Amino acid sequence: MGTARKLLEPAPPGRMWQLFLGMAAMMAISSPQYVWTLFVIPMKSDLKVSLAALQTTIAIFGFCQAGLGPIHGYFATRIRPNRLVAVGGVLIGLSWISSSFITDLALMYLTYGVASGVGVGLVFVAVVDLMAKWFPDRRGFAVGMAAGSYGFGAILTTFPIDAAIKAHGFRYALMVYGAVIGAVCIAAAVGMKKPPGEILLAPAADGSAGGRHYTPTQMLKTPSFWLLFAMMTMVGVGGLMVISQMAVFGKSFGIGPTTLVLGMGALPLALTLDRIANGATRPLFGWLSDRIGRENAMAIAFTLEAASILLLLAFGSNPVLFVVLSGVVFFGWGEIFSLFPAALTDMFGARHSADNFGFLFASIAVSSILGGPLAAFAYEQAGSWPPVFVIVALLDLTAAALALWVLKSLRRRQSEGDALLAAVPSPAPG
Repeated sequence: MGTARKLLEPAPPGRMWQLFLGMAAMMAISSPQYVWTLFVIPMKSDLKVSLAALQTTIAIFGFCQAGLGPIHGYFATRIRPNRLVAVGGVLIGLSWISSSFITDLALMYLTYGVASGVGVGLVFVAVVDLMAKWFPDRRGFAVGMAAGSYGFGAILTTFPIDAAIKAHGFRYALMVYGAVIGAVCIAAAVGMKKPPGEILLAPAADGSAGGRHYTPTQMLKTPSFWLLFAMMTMVGVGGLMVISQMAVFGKSFGIGPTTLVLGMGALPLALTLDRIANGATRPLFGWLSDRIGRENAMAIAFTLEAASILLLLAFGSNPVLFVVLSGVVFFGWGEIFSLFPAALTDMFGARHSADNFGFLFASIAVSSILGGPLAAFAYEQAGSWPPVFVIVALLDLTAAALALWVLKSLRRRQSEGDALLAAVPSPAPG
């Protein structure tokens, strides 16, 4: 555990404050993705468009949030985190406010899809990179806390936004909460800063990367990166399908606006429980992965998601089980945003981690397309949800198997190779 653990005993002052600020920003930016499903039905009716056409909005959002990850990483490496987070927050706020005036779907693609997606991506990459660099000795936990705040944050807005939509319409909700999101991001950005250089260059607590810091070009030439990319794509599909389609498949299960659980609307209650599970799983599995290994934690989580997806399909017509099982789905899904960034920085070093994570984050864009408009199209063609759910579960199980039987060995061989390279003395000058 050596270098990083010794370096950070005692922990450098101020890093817990950086974690708090990062968590606050991540909580603020969670709503554009996680409460989208509340806007789907009223938007579909107001704009008079098909479900697949409307869900293209969230696919565009996903692409601009994650598919432009290499660009976000480029800026995160070269622009101070406080400035980048503030710019991202302003983009999100303005995108929601402008979306409240839109009557044309193409313009909604531009405002909610492009502008909001870019803003969320900038903030997300900047904060995850900041946490990975401040906490080399507890990387899984710290990235998990930040990413967990992104998953958990919408719990604060789900019921208020749902109530605002019901009382005043979706346009009012977009305008008010857009202003709130922008303000919180700007406030959190004020105190953010990069860590001192000696922390920045510390290896992971387990010695991964052998002291080597890969550039994006070097990383993209390794099979281990592309395996991580494929696995994150596979697992990302399930959660993003549920996020974007919940109101729709809930309706097909018989869970509608008037369905109550414990006296509360089943859909907003499910969304709230999902946010709790989605937020809690990230630091929990990050902490667990620091102790039992990234791949073992991945296998447990991905298998759990596959099982919960199939159980939701089988028992989702029961309102109570619909609420509970949707939460279990997110408990098995949300940890990808702590496990994969932590594993990436372990394997490829921290010096270029923002650029590198940007490339990995692009996998979520692929997942959002598969889980958003393509899943909606598959449902409309098949006329039912079982084929979609079964495919998602199979992707999760495949990723779990790859984590145990392929990624683990690839990562070990890469770490041994990096250590050997580090041990070779540099040729003497002249």
